[in-house]
Amino acid sequence: MKPKRLLIPLLTALLLGAAAAATLASASAPPPRRGFPVRTVASPKVHKPRHRVDARLVRRLQRTVWHWQAVMGVSGRTYFKAPLQSTRALRYWRRQVKQIARRAAHPPHRSGWLCIHNHEGGWSDSGDPYWGGLQMDRGFMRTYAPRDLLRRGWADRWTPLEQMWVAERAHRSGRGYYPWPNTARYCGLL
Repeated sequence: MKPKRLLIPLLTALLLGAAAAATLASASAPPPRRGFPVRTVASPKVHKPRHRVDARLVRRLQRTVWHWQAVMGVSGRTYFKAPLQSTRALRYWRRQVKQIARRAAHPPHRSGWLCIHNHEGGWSDSGDPYWGGLQMDRGFMRTYAPRDLLRRGWADRWTPLEQMWVAERAHRSGRGYYPWPNTARYCGLL
């Protein structure tokens, strides 16, 4: 037989044998000696990275709560001292948004405002001098609408709930349903 033909299989067998011996040597550890405690080296404590929250999301939730507090006439803003990137802050502001949305969806005189709306106009009615579903004029909106609503324009650009809460502010101030004398009579509110 030629030496080249023998050399390649022999080298392959030697390499496989060396790899198997190295694997066995690393897998088998010497047995512990009797009478001596086995010492193990503690691995360094691995800290899981804390889940970071997008602060923009938390700020948006926070602004939503503050917006509805202003629209509903709640005095003072809600604050939370946890950092905006924390999961605690995210959970807190989500809870606050749910609570404020539940409260905002049910204005105290909702059925009265819906009845007036049925006789007045569409929620997006933009005919001058009255806007929105409750037909608010400029003076009424300047008096009872919070600043952030007025930044968005007249009542035809507000949601129906925002329009009802502005009317609710007028009602609470003592005006009642008198800004809508005819339709309030049709609805039996006066």
